[in-house]
Amino acid sequence: MKKTSTATHLGCLLGLLAVASAEAGEVTLAPISVTAKGYAADRLETPFAEATLTPPAHAGGVPGDLFSGGPGLAAHGDGAWGRNPVLRGLKKESIVLMVDGLRVNSAQPVGAIASLVDVDLLERAEVVKGPTSVLYGSGALGGVVNLITPAPQFAERPTWSGAFRAGGASADDSLAGALRAQYAGVGHALVLGVAAAEVDDYDSPRGRVARSGYSADALLLRTRHRLAPDVTLSLNLQRHASHDVWYPGSARTGGQPGGAGIPPVLGTVTLRSPEQRRTLYALGAQTRAAGGQLAGEVYRQEVYRQIRAYSSTLQRDYVRNRVTFATDGARLAWTGAASEGHLLTLGTEYWRMTADPERYSDTNAPLFNNNQRTDPFSDGVIRAAGVFVQDEFALGATRVLLGARYDAVQGRAAQKGMGAGAQTTGLKRTDGTLSWSIGAIHAAQPLFNPYVNLGQAYRAADMRERFEDSARGDGYYHMGNPQLKPEFSTSLEVGAKGRSGAFEYQLAAFHTVIRDAIAGRITGANHPGTGLPIKRTENLDMVVIYGLEGQLSRPLGRLQMEAAFTWLRGDNEQDDEPAYQMPAPELRLGLMQPAARGLSWRLELRAVARQSRVARKFSNGMENPTPGYTVVNLGAGWGFGRVGAWSELALEAAVNNLFDRSYHDHLTEGLPGREIKAPGRSLALALRGRF
Repeated sequence: MKKTSTATHLGCLLGLLAVASAEAGEVTLAPISVTAKGYAADRLETPFAEATLTPPAHAGGVPGDLFSGGPGLAAHGDGAWGRNPVLRGLKKESIVLMVDGLRVNSAQPVGAIASLVDVDLLERAEVVKGPTSVLYGSGALGGVVNLITPAPQFAERPTWSGAFRAGGASADDSLAGALRAQYAGVGHALVLGVAAAEVDDYDSPRGRVARSGYSADALLLRTRHRLAPDVTLSLNLQRHASHDVWYPGSARTGGQPGGAGIPPVLGTVTLRSPEQRRTLYALGAQTRAAGGQLAGEVYRQEVYRQIRAYSSTLQRDYVRNRVTFATDGARLAWTGAASEGHLLTLGTEYWRMTADPERYSDTNAPLFNNNQRTDPFSDGVIRAAGVFVQDEFALGATRVLLGARYDAVQGRAAQKGMGAGAQTTGLKRTDGTLSWSIGAIHAAQPLFNPYVNLGQAYRAADMRERFEDSARGDGYYHMGNPQLKPEFSTSLEVGAKGRSGAFEYQLAAFHTVIRDAIAGRITGANHPGTGLPIKRTENLDMVVIYGLEGQLSRPLGRLQMEAAFTWLRGDNEQDDEPAYQMPAPELRLGLMQPAARGLSWRLELRAVARQSRVARKFSNGMENPTPGYTVVNLGAGWGFGRVGAWSELALEAAVNNLFDRSYHDHLTEGLPGREIKAPGRSLALALRGRF
């Protein structure tokens, strides 16, 4: 009771000050974005909502942590590692995740592909909300997330520089750090980075969350070479590995609610991943051509995952999966002035994703030791080839952005399922998709730039949705559907942006209609082998998502105050009920005093409303209301300036969840009433510097 009272009083104080969230890692209004239009552009000249996320000064954690509480943003979580970005209520399947502009493809029902990037090696994350298929193709219904590492830069005189960060936190006894070195020369540039983290199980106000820890390590190498005055060649090599990752929200007990399909003799079954890796090889070139800039890139990005089902009774895994989702891709784009006043982008893109998963299951009760091969599918392939065009021009004080794209997407596999029920025919489908967008922003005055954007995006079904037949932790036997149609979204967004000196804001209202939405549907039949009820992947009739979001930042003397809010709703028209797992309304308030040298500090309040709109029919009663909560965070740092060989040195501290509030977000995994609680009060310390 005392905690609630104190937090409430502090919230009232912050409200009276009219301030907003200032936790490092939140959305910051950087003036330039390269993801929104495909080239560097002022955000006041883009007719849709954007965000730039920066890693916190005390860092640590995973990239998904950056999305908690931002306007229109959320994180879908299962443990400390398994946190995925959510844009306007749409999850990982309905957004495009990229690293340095190159898409990361995977198709697993659990896990977070965003966590296969080390947050300490990120420079920033750029987020574009709303339909973005014109530039980024399949999956961009909710938008795009571009995780950006430092790029090599040329310089007139050769110079070496670098940065480091080392720190830890008390709630999970974590230790994490990174070291980066950069060389800038006239014709050559280089970035080298290494990072590692060791994270133990974390403490919540209700006790330790078992098996929530993990370890990770990462390597980064980026180079640029100037072959001629207007010709550059680039190389991007990355490797990230995560070890001993568990998904505590997946825990189900045989014979108890939610444990359908798990033999009681196995006790509690929890999914885990002994090892996961992301490896990137990319080669790019850039040159002047036809009065514009021509840029191309070829790449291979591999996501390797081991997924196990662990039995508490057997004290070992009884299901073992391993699979590599390998994506080979190429992209070529030309941007230049086609005619006076028009900035034209012409491009083509191709990617091919392959996977051939291996699965071994112990099915011979009561021994469970027969190690039977039960591959969900074999030789799966999804390929997409497309062409796109974008034109930007001005009509007086109004800037117009038009775009269109056509893709041909094909999915196929050699076999679906195993044994007598295996399917080898009807596993191929090809679809042609058209994406488009029309947007305009009017520069009425620096503080008032109204805009409107109307667009259509699409998502083709992934491999799991097309081909995988298997029992899952939700108590259903899931059956893929090779003939799924792509889902399409049509979205209207109206908003305004403004900037004057250090004051800046964004405000947006949006309405999105998703037709032929892809989701699992309960069929009413039972699987003959397992006895589980069957859930088959189908195209739904229609899902509607609409909402309001906004943020502002302004100085208050020597202080900086910021505010952000999100309100959205989703409706499943086919079942006549709310859409599944929609984020709750949220408000963030805070106050900060930034300083390059000496004392800096920040204070924040995150207030989340109760979410009572749940999908009873769609989830079969597995989604329940989530109470609202208020969390306060406090941080401080001291900048020492130049110290010896270091051009900058700073010590950072933060107390997160200051009043040790027990809570969980609505998008947290777990059985109703048994969702994983968020970390309790935690002291984070970090030392960072530059040379």
